[in-house]
Amino acid sequence: MIDRKTYWKREVCNALAQYAAEKGIQGFVLQAEDIAAEVPPSPQMGDLGFPMFAYAKVFRMNPVQLASIVSEKLSQKVEENTDTNAKDKVQAVGPYVNVYFDRKQVVAEVLKRSGNEDWNDTKPLSGKRIMVEFSCPNTNKPLHLGHLRNNVLGESLSRILKEAGAEGRKVNLINDRGVHICKSMLAYKVYGQGRTPEDEGLKSDHFVGKYYVLFNQLKEQDPQAEEKAQAMLKSWEEGDPETIALWKQMNEWAISGIKATYERQGVSFDTYYYESQTYMKGKAEVLEGLKKGIFYQDPDGSVWVNLEDIGLDRKVLLRKDGTSLYITQDIGTAIYRHQDWPFDQLIYVVASEQQYHFKVLFEVLKRLGFDWASNLYHLSYGLVNLPSGRMKTREGTVVDADDLIDELVGLAKDEIREKGRDAEVGDVDAVAEKVALGALHYYLLQCAPTKDMLYDPKQSLSFTGDTGPYIQYMGARACSILRKYEKGEGNAKDGHASADALTSEGDWALVRRLSMFDASLELAARTKEPSVLAAYAHELAADFSSWYRDNPVLNNPNADVSTSRVVLVSAVRNTLKTVCTLLCIPFLELM
Repeated sequence: MIDRKTYWKREVCNALAQYAAEKGIQGFVLQAEDIAAEVPPSPQMGDLGFPMFAYAKVFRMNPVQLASIVSEKLSQKVEENTDTNAKDKVQAVGPYVNVYFDRKQVVAEVLKRSGNEDWNDTKPLSGKRIMVEFSCPNTNKPLHLGHLRNNVLGESLSRILKEAGAEGRKVNLINDRGVHICKSMLAYKVYGQGRTPEDEGLKSDHFVGKYYVLFNQLKEQDPQAEEKAQAMLKSWEEGDPETIALWKQMNEWAISGIKATYERQGVSFDTYYYESQTYMKGKAEVLEGLKKGIFYQDPDGSVWVNLEDIGLDRKVLLRKDGTSLYITQDIGTAIYRHQDWPFDQLIYVVASEQQYHFKVLFEVLKRLGFDWASNLYHLSYGLVNLPSGRMKTREGTVVDADDLIDELVGLAKDEIREKGRDAEVGDVDAVAEKVALGALHYYLLQCAPTKDMLYDPKQSLSFTGDTGPYIQYMGARACSILRKYEKGEGNAKDGHASADALTSEGDWALVRRLSMFDASLELAARTKEPSVLAAYAHELAADFSSWYRDNPVLNNPNADVSTSRVVLVSAVRNTLKTVCTLLCIPFLELM
């Protein structure tokens, strides 16, 4: 299907460039993707609006006058052209250039496309190789609410990029070494007494996390606990057999538990990297950079990089005892990744607290001479808090991911039973799990990644409003209508689908929303913001809800209208199914 938004952005760009040439304006450079496009508040004002305010400044003229000139140029092209969008109408409305789509043509395109399971015809990122790193847990504790946001951001973005045509690779860096890991190990040596997760009836990653919290208790009893943890790290790097054996056992417990949470959340990875396998590469690169004079050594033996010339600060790359830091292994990991799978872009999905870290990392890699370092991108996301306040791992106040999902499943079961939907949904436990994940994932994706957010479990599970369950319910509603059609209910079986039959304003509002999917997908992929598609999903669900309430589907007196609207329901079902998949929201046919 023609992506009219992309088409008209390109045409507006061409018209502005043409006018700049006519006016003799030198150096006028404008890319089609940078053209601002808005959806007017009502179809009567058009289907796309292009504000001329910013461009009027370049031409030193009133935006109303510029809108009139651009509109005239576009209208002339419509008259002369015979391409796919030739029947659309262009009109200046104040400082806006408004485009009115040819309704019959758009309806025909949507009906033709309605049977496609994959609702996307455009692949703007075709040929691009994009790697996405996300999750990256430490092996000293289970995943928590913040990880859940990271996981779904990375997984959803990866799916969106792939749907937009990119060849993708999802990677995870397991932070399985460092002093924080040694703190769990030290506490286990003191308090564990050889116990296993099975002995205590705990999920294995929760078992390891228990000892990380207990390290605080150990510090109160032993003032040397911090120094002992640091000494244990040095023993590990020196290959002490006893330390290595304990490290392997506790990591095995942590990683197996974490992978079980990934499976439950629907998250997967193409490649796992382990800090214990990459940090030496980073260490070697740092020492090589020291030899070349890129870095310098302090009198205490630590190695530093000075980035004051670009407005940053000095950053330590190796401690005075020669042990590595996070940035050391990040250097090695990035190099290994590009060797393993040369990418056009590598996106790091990491909390906003690490913005400075990534500025330093990217600059260090550039100074080491890696050209591809210019293609590294930090997708920064904000904190997730609960109504009870900010969470702190060391104090044991973090909400574990598994516990939160369990709580949501319980609340979803209550909601299903309160609404008397037990018999309708069938397997209440299975549906509740999917509703819980839909609620969680939509809530975590609906706002821009950079924003901090307050997660309210009960609000996220509402079956009405801007929530995941509401979108799931609308998908199930579309499936219900189609099942009734398959059983022969109504008179839709007697009609023929036709664009001429869908003429109501309600029909057009729904068709117009369906036609916007491609543009929403491209915007989400280009901006790296799944929230764009989350907004689209809710808008489509809301439009569908209003439409089927006011526009009879199976029992319209006109059989052709009924048949055409059934096809439209199929288009809604397939589009919602595609969008739900991209947003990691389980699609439900019964709810």
